[in-house]
Amino acid sequence: MKTVIMAGGKGTRISSLASDIPKPMIQIDGKPVLEHEIECLRAQGFTNLIITVSHLGQVIMDYFGDGSSFGTHIQYFNEGSPLGNAGALFQLRDQLDDDFLLLNADVVFDVDFNRFVEFHRAHSSLVTLFTHPNSHPYDSGILIADGAGKVEQWLTKEDTRPQWYQNRVNAGLHVINPAVLDMTGIDGSTIGTVVNGKIVKVDLDRQVLKPLCATGKMFCYDSPEYVKDMGTPERYRSVCSDFNKGLVYAKNLKNKQRAIFLDRDGTINKYVGFLRNIQDFELLPDVPAAIRAINASGYLAIIITNQPVIARGEVTVSELKEIHNKMETLLGVEGAYIDAIYYCPHHPDKGYAGEIQSLKIDCDCRKPKPGLLIQASREYNIDLTHSWMIGDSKNDILAGKAAGCKTVLIGHDQYGQDKSAISLLDAITQIL
Repeated sequence: MKTVIMAGGKGTRISSLASDIPKPMIQIDGKPVLEHEIECLRAQGFTNLIITVSHLGQVIMDYFGDGSSFGTHIQYFNEGSPLGNAGALFQLRDQLDDDFLLLNADVVFDVDFNRFVEFHRAHSSLVTLFTHPNSHPYDSGILIADGAGKVEQWLTKEDTRPQWYQNRVNAGLHVINPAVLDMTGIDGSTIGTVVNGKIVKVDLDRQVLKPLCATGKMFCYDSPEYVKDMGTPERYRSVCSDFNKGLVYAKNLKNKQRAIFLDRDGTINKYVGFLRNIQDFELLPDVPAAIRAINASGYLAIIITNQPVIARGEVTVSELKEIHNKMETLLGVEGAYIDAIYYCPHHPDKGYAGEIQSLKIDCDCRKPKPGLLIQASREYNIDLTHSWMIGDSKNDILAGKAAGCKTVLIGHDQYGQDKSAISLLDAITQIL
């Protein structure tokens, strides 16, 4: 499978750190960022590379050569004048005869690309976007998808967005079928020429990908793996710190993960009984700080919650989704994010007006049973014995113990938990 790496940007935001080399050649731990990318790809069998270059591109070509010294085969496409972040793809169209990876050369990552490609193929997708939550969704482009991951809307930073939204951001890694290029109606022969006094360029997001929204042909691949832009001095220092701590490699889903599982009501948000109205959702005061600490630690932050209001017919799935969107939006404003949310919609007791009969079952996912934790462990390769379950009830502790996790109770009762805490922040402080 071919991999196209876009390495032609000028990196104006980070020029104070490196004005005489292209941005992908800035070093982290003694190696250029682009070399770290190539090593990650090579280790997983992606060795057929096309690197597009422009600004100071000769520096990149001199360093990597034909790629043989790095265990790869590298071709180059020199844009000459900038063609936009997708113009080169049209110029390379004859060489792209099957699905290919498209990556940015100025991103620090370590991800399981084979898992990514398997998802793409399993969904018969034309484009699959690597998506993740981040600590600043309020100034990032947001993707809105249906329950199957099909992209319905792509909201750029400039677009008006809903009041509440899922923290789902495009990370700049893609699997693309080249047929998409033919669907745009863009005449590749005009790219790079001057029309009406301007060089014709192509914008990947706005001209190639966004038009696929709501077609059922573009999917989100949600992953908690490490992918961060290092385009500003502040972000560069942050990724250097993460690299030195081992967080970049550790987050690759080929490796066993550690998670902190969190109950929702009474742990994340103020307990109001059965939460039916989104207006009643209110984060507890220290929760953003606690979840920021989880995010920085390398643990996954995963919510495990019973939601019998679905089975009782009191809240719809879409209404529950909107409640969770409010939670993610409020956390995002505070620089915190949740990696995944698992909920049980079932309730074993019958006799409620408006109840949904198919959900009135004795399931394996309702706490105190550990079904949701076990499901999360399969999907995110989690080592449950090195993970924690935090909640404010007996069922939270029993579910965590049944899954093999260590447990923390927010409260003073005794259910055999490993630790007790007065708040989520206190619990996280004790764990970390």
